[in-house]
Amino acid sequence: RGLADSDTASAAGMEELLSRSVPPLPPYETKEKAPPPAELRCAEFVRYYRGLQAGPPRAELLTRLARDFGVDHGRVAEFSAKVLQAREQQRELGALLQAEDRLRYYLCPRYRGLFQHLGRLEGGLRFLVELRADLMEGLANKTVDGPHVKEMNGVLKNMLSEWFSTGFLNLERVTWQSPCEVLQKISDSEAVHPVRNWVDMKRRVGSYRRCYFFSHCAIPGEPLIVLHVALTSDISSNIQAIVKEVPPLETEDPEKITTAIFYSISLTQQGLQGVELGTYLIKRVVKELQKELPQITVFSTLSPIPGFTKWLVGLLSSQTKEWERNELFTESECQEISQITGDSTTETLKKLLNNNEWVRSEKLVKVLHSPFMRLCAWYLYGEKHRGYALNPVANFHLQNGSVMWRINWLADTSPRGIAASCGMMVNYRYFLEDTASNSAAYLRTKQIKASEQVLTLVSQFQQNSNL
Repeated sequence: RGLADSDTASAAGMEELLSRSVPPLPPYETKEKAPPPAELRCAEFVRYYRGLQAGPPRAELLTRLARDFGVDHGRVAEFSAKVLQAREQQRELGALLQAEDRLRYYLCPRYRGLFQHLGRLEGGLRFLVELRADLMEGLANKTVDGPHVKEMNGVLKNMLSEWFSTGFLNLERVTWQSPCEVLQKISDSEAVHPVRNWVDMKRRVGSYRRCYFFSHCAIPGEPLIVLHVALTSDISSNIQAIVKEVPPLETEDPEKITTAIFYSISLTQQGLQGVELGTYLIKRVVKELQKELPQITVFSTLSPIPGFTKWLVGLLSSQTKEWERNELFTESECQEISQITGDSTTETLKKLLNNNEWVRSEKLVKVLHSPFMRLCAWYLYGEKHRGYALNPVANFHLQNGSVMWRINWLADTSPRGIAASCGMMVNYRYFLEDTASNSAAYLRTKQIKASEQVLTLVSQFQQNSNL
């Protein structure tokens, strides 16, 4: 009973705090004159929220905030009717516009007012990014759910998109002389190719390398999104050459630099997911590099292909178990694979893919080279989600106007690279004079710009795999 009582008390406490913190929507007529809620109320909300444990207690507060402090549906219905009435009676334009303005006003959820005031507090913007990270995590693991919460997540994302627009962002370059905590944060947030130690970190900000991040004027010195660049003489086809090998010469020879390879982009704040930062960062870095090293003429990525192995294993599962009736490989490939694995079913290959064992067999690597290259080309080029590239990295770079340039075999032989994409990586190439038109074409017609190599592999897939 004692527990139930304390639960009731804490629920009542939460209810009371929300009623105090969320400003009521003032009547439309007095909206300009309504006093802003006291800063103390907002600070109290931040303190209360941070005092709650992560997980269910915070989820409970977010759910209540979304459900009980959203839009007044009755008011929305009332003013929608008035807009329709003004149109039907063909009143003068001023009356219609005013009716629409009232409707717009009442379509604003109440919690938006709280977010707005929090955004003005010192440290408030950082708090809202944390709050949205909790919201995203809750939605992912279903501790918060339902249309109200999804709506609130969308409202907050749009507000953060305005607050984190390019005018408020500073581009900063990281060097070995940067503050220790910045280097630590860059190292911790590297999501694509984990940093092994300080020597590795020193290498990634040293000669023939550049590292940049965006910070926000209200959260100075805090990396929000990080881009790593390798300066080379050609388009890299292997990530180990970038993150492992140390050139013997410490001083850069500008004559050897003609190409910039973007090999990793990582968001450090989960609360900023979906806020357009990566596109702007790449554009700003290109300008920065052109200024510093005007001889660079080639801009390309060396990108991972997350999800390829999972997709391929799923495809193998949907096929009949017998190699004879397999539709992914040619007859001679099937024969060679079953000779090497000593098994006439696809089960063994699935097992070898799931535990990365296939890479240890030179023969198997040789046989799988051709089919995996064409399957990967199809995965990147042909597999779609709502008409756009299914692979999220491909979709990101294609939206930015790049060309799908080259698929590279055994380009990432780290356990992680083998597990995620059978060791394959892809170059997306940015032809600066074409990026705007490529981007517009992809967004409008969903047409992917790809090189001869990729298109040849796609047509080999169409000839040899009867899907």
